[in-house]
Amino acid sequence: MSERLVNVLIVAAIAALVVYAHLGDEPFLITLATRASVFAIAAVGLNLALGYGGLVSFGHAAFFGLGGYVTGILASHALNYEPIFEDPLIEGTTQMLTIWPMAIGVGVLAALAIGALSLRTSGVYFIMITLAFAQMIYYFAISWPAYGGEDGLAIYLRNEIPGVDTSSPLGFFGLVAAVLAGALALSWLITRSRFGLALTAARQNPGRVTAVGIRPFGVQLTAFAISAGITALAGALYADLNRFVSPVMFSWETSGEIMIIVILGGVGRLMGPVVGAFLFIFLEHWLGGLFEFWKIFLGLTLLGVVLFARGGLIGLLSRGPR
Repeated sequence: MSERLVNVLIVAAIAALVVYAHLGDEPFLITLATRASVFAIAAVGLNLALGYGGLVSFGHAAFFGLGGYVTGILASHALNYEPIFEDPLIEGTTQMLTIWPMAIGVGVLAALAIGALSLRTSGVYFIMITLAFAQMIYYFAISWPAYGGEDGLAIYLRNEIPGVDTSSPLGFFGLVAAVLAGALALSWLITRSRFGLALTAARQNPGRVTAVGIRPFGVQLTAFAISAGITALAGALYADLNRFVSPVMFSWETSGEIMIIVILGGVGRLMGPVVGAFLFIFLEHWLGGLFEFWKIFLGLTLLGVVLFARGGLIGLLSRGPR
């Protein structure tokens, strides 16, 4: 079975699940699909850096959380329920088309600062530096009482976008699915562009890339920033989905979950993040309801994928070239 056919079947299966849930009046299933789609967007961002750039970032939760907090802060200012700032410097808004560019911009700026330092290292040092930055932001969020501190910040009303009823589970799923499709299309275009070829070459042999006049540092930093922007957008959607943001979004557990999703689906596979996200959310919901220590089974599943399906579930199903 070709990878393209596998991708089509995955999209058809997700659509069938949502149609079944809608016709069967089961909005919770639609919410689960929405949650999986949000994490798939975050994993698309990480997959661009990890799968194609070889950048094993264990700090992508920093960008995920920043996107969420941009959403929460702007909503709190717009609805005038921020606890400390009576005259905030930032005007609030509840319009997603205004919030999203700001969330992406904050994520990209943070990635440029973090990447400029962390990309001077490689291997385990790069992993630990990205993790350290994410943890610093995590502890800053905990100690920021203006926006809830350790308790987090509630978003009492879901933000708005013209033409979409975001309060409806089906409407919000459609919005998230459209963003996911856009993220996948962007990833596909990047990886097949000259920039994508340079990024892959920088991962495989940075010495030869330097020899032909291309600086691997600049290529990797750009990919890292784009990856962070996509992940920050996922964080903004996650905040609206839950109507709540908290420092947990910055935690190393969140970074680990996003990385597990990429590995389960298939590192460097276009639809890998989607398959990995839906499998992860399914295991979390189904096994979590049966067994308190459900992550044992998640670990066994991950171990099986790493040992016997190096291309992830996409590679296992397609058995085609990468």
